[in-house]
Amino acid sequence: MKAPIVVAVLLISAMPVIGQSPAYKAPRTADGKPNLNGIWQAFNEANWDIEPHAAAAGALALTGAIGATPPGMGVVEGDAIPYQPAALEKKRANYKNRQALDPEAKCYLPGVPRATYMPQPFQIVQSSTAILFAYQYAAAVRTIFLTDPGPAPADSWMGWSVGKWDGDTLVVDAKSFNDQTWFDRAGNFHSDALHVVERYTPASPDHLLYEATIEDPKVFTRPWKISMPLYRRVEKNARLMEFKCVEFAEELIYGQLRKQSSNK
Repeated sequence: MKAPIVVAVLLISAMPVIGQSPAYKAPRTADGKPNLNGIWQAFNEANWDIEPHAAAAGALALTGAIGATPPGMGVVEGDAIPYQPAALEKKRANYKNRQALDPEAKCYLPGVPRATYMPQPFQIVQSSTAILFAYQYAAAVRTIFLTDPGPAPADSWMGWSVGKWDGDTLVVDAKSFNDQTWFDRAGNFHSDALHVVERYTPASPDHLLYEATIEDPKVFTRPWKISMPLYRRVEKNARLMEFKCVEFAEELIYGQLRKQSSNK
């Protein structure tokens, strides 16, 4: 009776090895680096709320189902963002007043990491000295320097990004942000001390694994992490379209400056 038992144990222990597929090896560019060129997009609900959330009404009831928040499982590891108590209260106030305060509603640049999971595609254009990220939303762009150019000239919406290769993974160290962007429509926010380390890892011909570690000692009690897959847009002639959204936001941004007519 012992022999069949031993054979069964050996077969069971061997199953993970038999079923294990080799790690994906991405195509290479001329300089031998993984080729990330292409148009990519996240397909999740993180732009509404990066934490797990149920479906909810939109900021304006009159928009009905069109403006509703779809449910999402979240992209934050451990589910909850580790806010400091005062910062958590500010986040709640942001959510309550999101129609007027969300930078996306005003067509401001999305910042990092939010630009990655906006519900619009972005393009990676790669060279041996720098990598360009071009986002369809608001024509936002980032340059990822592969040689450190030194300190940023000033804080900005999209920050200052320096990249390096860790095997097949592009690691991007981003800092020098202003404090004007949010992580999502739920009011999750940061200060000008934001520091983001991103990792882009090819996992198949048509998807990347994206991870971002977020640190901000003015807002959070510790660093925390988000992760998600990014998918290649494979439609025929896939390309970025124009979405210069300022014209859609003029009333929200500048309406209070309109000259009032006189009743005289």
